[in-house]
Amino acid sequence: MRRIYEPENLLEAEMLVGMLASEGIDVQLMGRDLMGAVGELPVQGLLGLAVADEQAEYARQLIDAYNGAQPLVGDEPESFPGTLIC
Repeated sequence: MRRIYEPENLLEAEMLVGMLASEGIDVQLMGRDLMGAVGELPVQGLLGLAVADEQAEYARQLIDAYNGAQPLVGDEPESFPGTLIC
């Protein structure tokens, strides 16, 4: 297993786990249990996504596509321009 990404928060982590799993990638979310200690532990680096070595490159491509996603013209709410609708 190789750690490939550090999500910003638990919500992003869970969403990415679901996305990667839907693409057939076996993904482990590391650090979920440490989130209860936020305030006593540094926030950065607690969460991490890990995948099998042979799936790491494909998983990184999917995460890069997720991070680079832009809303389709006309699909963003008027009150939040530039926001993706999920």
